[in-house]
Amino acid sequence: MDSFSRDSIIMCLPAAVYTTDTSGIITFYNKAAAELWGREPKIGEDEWCGSWKLYRLDGTPMAHDECPMAVTLHEQREVRGLAAIAERPDGSRVTFLPYPTLLRNKHGEIVGALNMLLDISAQAQEEESVQRLAAIVESSDDAIVSKDLTGMIKSWNKGAERIFGYTAEEIIGRPITVLIPLDRAEEEPGIVSRIRAGQRIDHYETIRLRKDGRRIHVSLTVSPVKNSAGVVIGASKIARDITDRKETEERILMLMREVNHRVKNQYAVILSMIRETSNRTSNAVEFEQQIRERIMALARSHDLLVHAEWRGATVSELILAQVKPFGNEANITLAGPPIVLLPNAVQYLGIAFHELATNSAKYGVFSVERGNIIVDWHVGDEGRTFYLAWTESGGPPVKLARKQGFGKTVLERVTPLSLGGEGMLGTGSNRIVWTVHAPMENIAAPHA
Repeated sequence: MDSFSRDSIIMCLPAAVYTTDTSGIITFYNKAAAELWGREPKIGEDEWCGSWKLYRLDGTPMAHDECPMAVTLHEQREVRGLAAIAERPDGSRVTFLPYPTLLRNKHGEIVGALNMLLDISAQAQEEESVQRLAAIVESSDDAIVSKDLTGMIKSWNKGAERIFGYTAEEIIGRPITVLIPLDRAEEEPGIVSRIRAGQRIDHYETIRLRKDGRRIHVSLTVSPVKNSAGVVIGASKIARDITDRKETEERILMLMREVNHRVKNQYAVILSMIRETSNRTSNAVEFEQQIRERIMALARSHDLLVHAEWRGATVSELILAQVKPFGNEANITLAGPPIVLLPNAVQYLGIAFHELATNSAKYGVFSVERGNIIVDWHVGDEGRTFYLAWTESGGPPVKLARKQGFGKTVLERVTPLSLGGEGMLGTGSNRIVWTVHAPMENIAAPHA
């Protein structure tokens, strides 16, 4: 075969091919090489490679006399497997794998070299995508797990280790069912059936098990994994721990139910206030003022509960909240353990403290600059009974607003009965004592 026929065949090859002499001057290149370079080098002038610019795979520039073709001719050894990046004049880049081969004459003397360049850009991009995906999977806070169609776990990232407690070494090769509670066992066959059909499952909320046996709420996204022929061979699962969100939602629902109950209860209390107050006064102005003050007292108790997410309030917090509007906190002494009152106790004791403070502001210690109020409480009967006493002394001669007024009714009947206990209002020449006792189960939560 003559050189013309040989060059014609090489020119038609789909692979990029070019030749140089022993000094690296390009002597021939085919059409595929010009397309790969994005330019046509000058025969007899350009050296080593027809690329406009060259880079190593790490992105650092590569001089033309450092390329594999140049090294092959310099060192007279064929350098293979060193991929590089060629930049075209238009700025586009192509990753290629060179195969330089030394050319010899019939005497074995080196007369030049031939280089074939394989475009591996698609392969390089795929490998980069795989590496990028692997980095994303490994750094994800979500659990990303793959399994085959028999349910055996094939991969397990750091997010899965954090959420479920198993290391990859402990869990890979075990069935996915180790994460599924017995009462949720019927879910897995349904998921596998849908995956076999090529379906994707989005944001499926369920419960799974940690290594320590704790149940957690998760949101699952399950996608089919296919082979190169498009056949489903497994599944990829992304699990997000939504336990905190679920607990928050449940807490909100509980608070909403509690608020609903309390609002209805307060409606009943307000209606009772209106009824009892209207029965004891015919003066419209006095009626409006008393109702407004009592509703504001309820609101103060309600505010304490809202700020504590309806867990309750301490006795001290409740007393101070009810006496603060009268501006005489310095005249009151509080003594007792830090008991957290139940919401119901907050509401009814709050009404009682308001009535006592109101009477004191009109007729007692809060109306003058002498005397004091001592409120002390304790728990007796081996923790079964709550005792509280409001003692007002050293003030003006005792005077109650009305012997059978609303305040007296609250102190002797409404509050004690609402707490399942008993109350007593006693008076002396310049002394008022209100005592109440009730079962602790109606006063404070067991942990309080």
